[in-house]
Amino acid sequence: MPLLSIDQITLRYTASGTAAVDGLSLALEPGETVALLGPSGCGKTTTLRLVAGFERPEAGRITLEERVLVGPGVFVPPDQRRVGMVFQDYALFPHLSVLDNVTFGLEALPRREQVPRARAMLELFGLGGFEARMPHALSGGQQQRVALARALAPGPRVLLLDEAFSSLDAALRASTRVEVRRVLKSLGTTVLLVTHDQAEAMAFADRLAVMRAGKVEQIGTPEAIYTAPRNAFVAWFLGGTNLLPGSAFGNGARTVLGVIPLMGTAKGQVLLSLRPEALRLVPDTDAVALGGALRAEVLSREFQGHGVEFTVGCGGMELTVRGAPELPLGPGDRARLEVVGKAVVLEDAPPEAEAQSRLE
Repeated sequence: MPLLSIDQITLRYTASGTAAVDGLSLALEPGETVALLGPSGCGKTTTLRLVAGFERPEAGRITLEERVLVGPGVFVPPDQRRVGMVFQDYALFPHLSVLDNVTFGLEALPRREQVPRARAMLELFGLGGFEARMPHALSGGQQQRVALARALAPGPRVLLLDEAFSSLDAALRASTRVEVRRVLKSLGTTVLLVTHDQAEAMAFADRLAVMRAGKVEQIGTPEAIYTAPRNAFVAWFLGGTNLLPGSAFGNGARTVLGVIPLMGTAKGQVLLSLRPEALRLVPDTDAVALGGALRAEVLSREFQGHGVEFTVGCGGMELTVRGAPELPLGPGDRARLEVVGKAVVLEDAPPEAEAQSRLE
């Protein structure tokens, strides 16, 4: 049985408005971390607020450990849900010490148990000795860990994280994310994380739920979704891609780039996702492309530290290619373009098929 079940939840902020969350269903297993990932306005944070009890849906059901939190005629208040939440700004009480911030949510425990419990949580997050400090005297990463300790101290069954790492600088965000994930896994905490950061979602979560317009477009492990996106939106949002119409004939497809191998098999007119790393650029100093490779022109070059992202013109299309930083190519240079990976067949209809459907 899932620990947390969200079944067909719908919420509109105005009666005639577009649904912020539209028939969304999701289930979390005990100890699992699931990330809600999508563009701004897709319903990620609203979903979190619905689980926390800060919003009341117009339809659907939310169940935690077989206890109905939201359903027809049922609405359990936030303070009775055993759900913890860490906000983007951490929401620490500025007039309370670190220790008092963590003990704030422990009123249900006898006083003699509150302080030991708070101290144990602070030790777990490497904050032993910080009990007397005030929030303003802490770094951003330390404030975040205090907020996590406060949220976890009452022993919630589910922890909700709303862009919890976004206010940290890049280097601190990565190291803090690793440490926090280690602590949460050691506690067996079930986590629902909201983020717009693709790298963060893929590194932190066991599964991703990619959202658009209040719905879940695809859910699965980061590897599964990246390798086999269901449609063009998911492929584009999670890592970027090149979209190519083609004619499939089993495990290959004919395209403007020639015959491309496919993951799986298909037949007929298809739309393909070809990741930028599935293409390779080679400098071309010859008048004619060699070895069957296609001629391409470099239109732009974007240095990204670990690599370079090129935009190239080839076969009447603009394509994105990822390469090594030392690749000696810049705007205006000629290159040879080679397909070195496989394409994924998407559920979307290719442009020709859509046009034909409109004519019919």
